[in-house]
Amino acid sequence: MKIKPLFLSLAMAGMCSQAMASAIDQNSYANLDDVITTHLNLDLDVDFADKQLEGFVEHTLEWQNTTSKTLVLDTRDLDIDKVMYQSQSGSWHKAKFTLAQRDDVKGSKLTITFKDQAPKVRIYYNSRPEASGLQWLTPEQTASKSHPFMYSQSQAIHARSWIPVQDTPAMRVTYSARIHTPEDIRAVMSADNKDALYKDGDYHFEMPQAISPYLIAIGAGNLEFKAMSKQTGIFAEPTILDASVAEFNDTQAMIDKTNAMYGEYAWGRYDLLMLPPSFPFGGMENPRLSFITPTVVAGDKSLVNLIAHELAHSWSGNLVTNATWEDLWLNEGFTSYVENRIMEEVFGRDRAVMEQALDAAGLRAQLKTIDAPDTRLNLKLNGRDPDDAFSSVPYTKGQLFLIYLENQYGREKFDDFVKTYFNEFAFKSLTTAQFVTYIKANLIEKYPGVVSMDKVNEWIFQPGLPSDAPNPTSDAFDKVDNATQAWLKGETTAAQLPTTNWTVHEWLHFLNNLPRDLSLEKMAALDAEFNLTQSTNAERAFAWYMLAVGNGYQPIYPSLDKHLSGIGRRKLIVPLYKALIKNGKREWAHDVYLKARPGYHPLAQGTVDDLFAK
Repeated sequence: MKIKPLFLSLAMAGMCSQAMASAIDQNSYANLDDVITTHLNLDLDVDFADKQLEGFVEHTLEWQNTTSKTLVLDTRDLDIDKVMYQSQSGSWHKAKFTLAQRDDVKGSKLTITFKDQAPKVRIYYNSRPEASGLQWLTPEQTASKSHPFMYSQSQAIHARSWIPVQDTPAMRVTYSARIHTPEDIRAVMSADNKDALYKDGDYHFEMPQAISPYLIAIGAGNLEFKAMSKQTGIFAEPTILDASVAEFNDTQAMIDKTNAMYGEYAWGRYDLLMLPPSFPFGGMENPRLSFITPTVVAGDKSLVNLIAHELAHSWSGNLVTNATWEDLWLNEGFTSYVENRIMEEVFGRDRAVMEQALDAAGLRAQLKTIDAPDTRLNLKLNGRDPDDAFSSVPYTKGQLFLIYLENQYGREKFDDFVKTYFNEFAFKSLTTAQFVTYIKANLIEKYPGVVSMDKVNEWIFQPGLPSDAPNPTSDAFDKVDNATQAWLKGETTAAQLPTTNWTVHEWLHFLNNLPRDLSLEKMAALDAEFNLTQSTNAERAFAWYMLAVGNGYQPIYPSLDKHLSGIGRRKLIVPLYKALIKNGKREWAHDVYLKARPGYHPLAQGTVDDLFAK
């Protein structure tokens, strides 16, 4: 089936779903039923001395309610200087506004009232140093040690901490920006970055496709650029630029393969921004410019599935978006599925299955630690911060649901369904309820007698995994298990473990499945043979440290101190802090944290603060 092109004049493409979705987005104050922002224009100074963005944002408004004269925006920890609105004649006037008391989760409601329905409004403001969506790094906290660095992380509801905005994924908006920096600092955004190729301190950006506010992103620092292909390139500090290009030069092949499977890439360029090690996530799928942690630059392309994941979001998440954070699985489940298909196309079926098996094992382990209601795909937040929605459930349970459907219908039919789904909802935001209606008509009823709606509802609305959920296994892991058992029984030595050609996936399977009470003698033998304590692969080091902390293996602690102090990726630090506290190392861990905390992102700080507050 030929897919229609997905091009630019899309500012209103997703608006039809917004009014319905706004009523159920408990995490936004926005009055989308009355008025919708169709375009944002930002004019901001990047002030490293005061750790703030200062300037204005201009909203172009489309009124939905002919009688309303009120615009309600989301903010968090912003100082509002003044608000101006444009009259129908084009002149500008002061508007009345009130900034409500701060709610711990949602921030402060900004209510702006007009004499008449205004076509445009400007809010003059500055962010504060504690903005949850921004991190300000000193030169010493960067790789180059020469310039300060600032970057944003707007997902889930952190855009409101640096832009007064209708901060809900139910709405979509185009944007433009003028960003002012010191002359030796380059700014980039989730937009067309061609003006950023010239470092002069005055940068202009355009994002012509409509996106949800959590995908608006900015970075500024000692950045250089190097192209990888006709469509891809990397912005990074000079010290990591060449290594990043070598690691991720298969990105164009990933785009080409995904185009063939799911329709043409809709965003023009796809570049990567390598962030400092403090970035709290593996990556963030900001359109046109994915933000990436340097912890995946392993030197052997063993962790490039992260790039496949962020690229896959260009179809599932950025193109077709969850309308609320209770529908997160629509972003992450589809993306994890597409990511794995990309890996299969570029690196082969064996690697793809190994990654499936590792993720499925991780999910099954995590399901034992999560409250049952939170193991449903269609999560109920019940007033909680939407950051709480992020676990392996929306990612891997969502992926397994789609693998289950692929297995039942066959790849050809299911690929056609997914491709049509992306096209049908391109540049729109939808709820789980809308998805259920769509799958019923376009898959379940189209091919009757294969999968029932009861089964679909079990996957989406019931806790845990269905009894017939896929359980991916890999022959490579069977061989690892056999070698492991022989070593544990004393039939072979550590030196005889067949690790020469092991991938990182086999190493992770080996380490994650060793007995949690492995003897210190065997721990020492492994470390002596494979130098695991000094591993330069962040994922392998993390798995080793988790085993060692639980077993009381003391030689890791100098290296573990460097690990916890040197990176801020939550996946690679939070479980270690939990394990240290659980295993009698609370005081040591707290001392390390106090030293490391200034270099962590506010999201990571909040998570670890909570651990030590208990």
